[in-house]
Amino acid sequence: MKLTFLGAAREVTGSCYLLELDNKHYLIDCGMEQGPDLYENEQIPVEDIKNIDGIFVTHAHIDHSGNLPTMVKHNYNNPIYMTNATKALCEIMLYDSAKIQEFEAEWRNRKATRGSEIPYEPLYTSEDVARTLPLIVGCNYHEDVVINDNLTVTFIDAGHLLGSSSIKFTMTVQGVTRTIVFSGDIGNKNKPILRNPEFYDSSDYVVMESTYGDRLNNVEVDYSRDLANIIEFTFNKGGNVVIPAFAVGRMQELLFALRKVKTDNMVKNYPNFKVYVDSPLAVEATKIFSMDWNDSFDEETKTLIKQGINPIAFDGLELSMTAEESKMINFIEEPKVILSASGMCEAGRIRHHLKHNLWRPESTIVFVGYQVNGTLGSKILNGDKKVKLFGENVSVKADIVKLQGTSSHADREDLLDWISHYKSPLERVFVTHGDDKVSEDFANLLCDKNYNALAPYNGEEWDLAKNIKLQDGNTIKLTRGVRKKNKKVENINIMVDRAVQKLESIAEEIKEGANEDKRKFITAINRIIDKFKRN
Repeated sequence: MKLTFLGAAREVTGSCYLLELDNKHYLIDCGMEQGPDLYENEQIPVEDIKNIDGIFVTHAHIDHSGNLPTMVKHNYNNPIYMTNATKALCEIMLYDSAKIQEFEAEWRNRKATRGSEIPYEPLYTSEDVARTLPLIVGCNYHEDVVINDNLTVTFIDAGHLLGSSSIKFTMTVQGVTRTIVFSGDIGNKNKPILRNPEFYDSSDYVVMESTYGDRLNNVEVDYSRDLANIIEFTFNKGGNVVIPAFAVGRMQELLFALRKVKTDNMVKNYPNFKVYVDSPLAVEATKIFSMDWNDSFDEETKTLIKQGINPIAFDGLELSMTAEESKMINFIEEPKVILSASGMCEAGRIRHHLKHNLWRPESTIVFVGYQVNGTLGSKILNGDKKVKLFGENVSVKADIVKLQGTSSHADREDLLDWISHYKSPLERVFVTHGDDKVSEDFANLLCDKNYNALAPYNGEEWDLAKNIKLQDGNTIKLTRGVRKKNKKVENINIMVDRAVQKLESIAEEIKEGANEDKRKFITAINRIIDKFKRN
């Protein structure tokens, strides 16, 4: 009964944990990293990916689900468990992620000098996503899902994103039963559209996030009124309001607030202003959010739906799907609101809108979500005077605003409230999914409150039957700006494996041929061996 930390340990993204029960292996989350690595990441310590028996996903955000197709590409073919709403969102988000991978590979290969670089291969493709989706098993909240005689899991609402969950595992190995809860991302209370987070009241172990473990969200704000003030201020100068936002979750919250701005006529001098949602993924996600998810929506949203009102639609809302529609937005002279992804400005159409608006003093860039250190969004928000976009330096002269009270993560007090609902003593709390210092400080805060807590390192292993550490993690920080195992290295390794497979196939064909061909083949292989062998 062993737990290994493989992602989001003292880092905010790339959530991934390995749970081993006898000869069974399970992953909890399989997320993609965003931003630079702080510590070396361990690879999944399983000899063959197809020997992983199941994957459980807390929610659809790419830093929790984004590597699912990578697993399938490497022959994973077992069930992937998540809530029904998460399943609906993953179907669109993973295809979007694949398109980004494919586009990046095409762009890199087009720029590479002929013959001077190894061709760049996408991490995965749309075909890999198509093979992933049939493996997904949708689950209901509060329903015990029996995986086998030794394992039962239960999902409850984490209140972070449509379909988000905290997952409880009840495990029995050799007559010993233990429980562990993976919090997933815990939502902020009293947010638009979604219910507040639910709680478990008992477990032996808890793995909990700490993204906002060093700050408070208790600023009383009127989300719609603040947006209206920013819009009117910017429009009076003749500028645009550009809002980088996560396509799934945050974008729909913004539309909920903007609907109120419109229906209550909060921007009186510009009642007919246009709002452009420039993200095909956001458009598809908005369709999913418009469905009746009764087990996830809060009372206000359910009331609007019962009245026949779409809570995230209004007059003046323009949805941009094609590249041509996206380009035309920046040729429209009248002041407007532009919502585009990605939320951290690392990819997507938002980068084009920033290029057209960052240098304009009359425009306003509004940040409404967490910005991981090192991302373009964090650089702009932290005051960089110039940033690089599409290989060019762009001056930052627009107003830069951080809208308060918009986080979808629980703050320090709400995290403490979440953990306080456990009535029986916890054997240990593992604090993850936070920046290095934040996760450690929050673990220390829990210790001060008499919890047995720590912030594990990547690669750290624990025996859950005995509550003892089996192996230390990677405690040495990487050189700043260096990633020892990046996507390119992983892609090259994949290509090496494929080359070996092709060589083996050719060898089998040669065996059936003439002796002269066999001798030539042996000579050629020996030359390669002599060239690359290491003494």
